[in-house]
Amino acid sequence: MNAQTHYTVIGAGHGGKAMAAHLALMGFRVALWNRTFEHIEVIKMRGGVDLDSSESAQRGFGEIPLVTSNMAEAIEEAEMIMVVLPSSAHADVAKIMAPHLRNGQIVVLHPGRTCGALEFEKVLGENGCTADVTIAEAETFIYASRSDGPAQARIFRVKEAVPLAALPATRTAAVLKKIHAAFPQFIDGVNVLHTGLNNMGAIFHPALTLLNAGWIEATHGDYQFYIDGVTPSVARVLEVLDRERVTVASALGLRARTAIEWLELAYNTTGEDLHEAIHNQPGYYGIKAPNTLKHRYIFEDVPMSLVPIASLGQRFGVSVRGMDSIIRLACFVHRTDYWRRGRTVEKLGISELTVSELTRYVNEGTRE
Repeated sequence: MNAQTHYTVIGAGHGGKAMAAHLALMGFRVALWNRTFEHIEVIKMRGGVDLDSSESAQRGFGEIPLVTSNMAEAIEEAEMIMVVLPSSAHADVAKIMAPHLRNGQIVVLHPGRTCGALEFEKVLGENGCTADVTIAEAETFIYASRSDGPAQARIFRVKEAVPLAALPATRTAAVLKKIHAAFPQFIDGVNVLHTGLNNMGAIFHPALTLLNAGWIEATHGDYQFYIDGVTPSVARVLEVLDRERVTVASALGLRARTAIEWLELAYNTTGEDLHEAIHNQPGYYGIKAPNTLKHRYIFEDVPMSLVPIASLGQRFGVSVRGMDSIIRLACFVHRTDYWRRGRTVEKLGISELTVSELTRYVNEGTRE
């Protein structure tokens, strides 16, 4: 048993089960929390999760001594708290966690999407948390994984380099030092604005789903999401959204990766434009579309990814008409107001900050 760090994994979905089992197989003591006990009852009865993978080090039975729906119990001994949930659940989890956190604990959002750490810290404060806790977020989820049963999970791939940043950034080095015994793949993500504005899911997922809404509903997703769905016209819309994202980052003094740069970095794929680059990515072939429009590509990625980027753009004078169009289409399709439900600068409590004040806050933790 690795005595260095006690981990608690929050969330027992595809990613949470895989992470908890993998940490256990690496020798760490692990606790697993899920709000609905019925979803983890079999794991508790069996005492852990069976993990499968092509890598032998990621195969076997991961023993999890504590499996619970009681948050106080789950995080009592935790040094690292790994939140592996849809970002739409971050605020609720922060509220549940607030009374039970203690000084020195580290909470990592896997991933934060956009402004996740800012939201989490604000909700903790609003719910009376006075503990000196470090909130950090990953730019993307470290695994490609899935749940294979009530107490089974499978890891397809572990990403080689995942940017991570703490709030404030002066604490990033300490978080990386703590997490590297388990996950050396995490690298310095600069700050939480940088990780949040390099959120490629915000660009690809909602627009690609909504612009193919008719096809998704007619075929229940029986087509290739990226290969058939990204036509030249759809790619041009994605390019507009991507330019807006990069411009918002620039307005905040950040150099965000373009979608084409990201495809080259992540997959060694290039092209004259986004349409060509996507079609040159072998990994996209065979990936089916969502089988319904009631999918996290809309109900998570719009309010938790697109809305905060667009809201930052509006606050700092960047035209985000493309993003606003996609957000409004999502509102129409789901008959809801994602602007109201999403992470706006007002809801995050940063609407009055200037660029320099916001930068100082995410870098140093001080704010006016």
